[in-house]
Amino acid sequence: MAPTSEEEVDEARQALVRHFRSSDEERAFDKQEQIEVFSEETPPFSWKKLWLFTGPGFLMSIAYLDPGNLESDLQSGAMAGYSLLWLLMWATVMGLILQLLSARLGVATGCDLAELCREEYPFWARIVLWLMTEVAIIGADIQEVIGSAIALRILSLGYIPLWAGVLITGIDGFIFLFLENYGIRKLEALFGVLISIMAVSFAWMFAQAKPSAGELFTGLLIPRIPSGTTSQAVAVVGALIMPHNIFLHSALVQSRAIDITSSSHVKEALRYFSIESAFAIFISFIINVFVVSVFAKAFFGTDVAESIGLANAGEYLQAQYGGGFFPILYIWAVGLLAAGQSSTMTGTYAGQFVMAGFLNLRVKKWVRAVITRTVAILPTVIIALIFDGSEQRLDLLNEWLNVLQSVQLPFALIPLLCIVSKEQVMGVFKVRPVIKVLSWLITLLVLVINGYLLVEFCSTYIVATTTVTTILGVLAALYVMFVIYLVIQAWYGNRVVKPFKSNTLQ
Repeated sequence: MAPTSEEEVDEARQALVRHFRSSDEERAFDKQEQIEVFSEETPPFSWKKLWLFTGPGFLMSIAYLDPGNLESDLQSGAMAGYSLLWLLMWATVMGLILQLLSARLGVATGCDLAELCREEYPFWARIVLWLMTEVAIIGADIQEVIGSAIALRILSLGYIPLWAGVLITGIDGFIFLFLENYGIRKLEALFGVLISIMAVSFAWMFAQAKPSAGELFTGLLIPRIPSGTTSQAVAVVGALIMPHNIFLHSALVQSRAIDITSSSHVKEALRYFSIESAFAIFISFIINVFVVSVFAKAFFGTDVAESIGLANAGEYLQAQYGGGFFPILYIWAVGLLAAGQSSTMTGTYAGQFVMAGFLNLRVKKWVRAVITRTVAILPTVIIALIFDGSEQRLDLLNEWLNVLQSVQLPFALIPLLCIVSKEQVMGVFKVRPVIKVLSWLITLLVLVINGYLLVEFCSTYIVATTTVTTILGVLAALYVMFVIYLVIQAWYGNRVVKPFKSNTLQ
């Protein structure tokens, strides 16, 4: 018999809540770490309450401003001018929809996506998911740390080599994350300062470059992809939505003390988190527009447009705009440093939640931070030593890392969309049919675009011998089968509503 009331529909979600509250499993935030956001009075809207909810969305939005996105922005502007701004806008909207689903899952269940994957999938599958997610985090972290190291090299007038910049970034990342010991609000304030530095730096560049307002708004409103810019168009979409950010947002929303057994409290939290996330993503979009516009004005249609990358962008800007009161080279470096520092910290943060969620390791947060940071920094130092002094090889490395992110993306999006659609998990907060269809269409579009990027990259840089083709064919077949398995298991599996048991490594 079908449920006859909202309470009956919501019973499975409530059972999930009770399970996690009664277990001794690792949680994203302990009760004493959470921020109280509710009071007895619940007005339709409160600016004070919105301020209390403000924070998780801004930490999440930093992934839309990392050095990989900045490189995509500058190459888009240099190669396609303003014409791909409309694509950047709609890709940002698609990213926001997926992030809101992640927040919805975290608020409604009180669990992050990694924890629910631990309950949803059998041991072998969740280990594969965890490994793939860690690979994605390491790949993103390499881009972010290298971006910071490039900025430090510029600001030090070349005295700090790339490998030393990597080590400095790794160490100061620990110092910044130490602020979490003084409360999540202190850490959120730090990220707010770093986003403000990015906004001021790139707005200063925008004002100095004086882009055409008419061409800018034309690029935003009129969809077109100029001939020869397909790669840049694909990169605009592919660089925005990052696998680890989906896991991160579902954990960050739990930093607020929400009574998830109360439907009214959950609805109110979802409303405030949606407003906060939309505003944070809007700020990130404006900053990305600044970067695209500066490089479109300076380099579109020039002979050097194809040569510009993250490593040499500052020098090209300096040659174009000269010194001035504060040389644009250093303005660019300050903004790039803020982007690299903030994104590498959120990457470390995401790594902690992913490790705890998938493996339920009962270790202190600083230990998880050390493990996550060390795993990412060691390969980055090696890469910095190999690639230092070669701008072309650094740009090629960034392309490889973008492909790596593309390959990992289904391992975050598919579990998210399947689980957030399940009444047994979400209860009355499962996504409506229209949102479900829209979300799957967005996911399919993103996966197709990233698949195009992967195929184009492999056809360009990999020699197609019989052995290589066979190996790639086998890997592709295994990859596709695992993706299909994820859909079938999460959609039709019934693990999450069976009697719960501790799912530690066993």
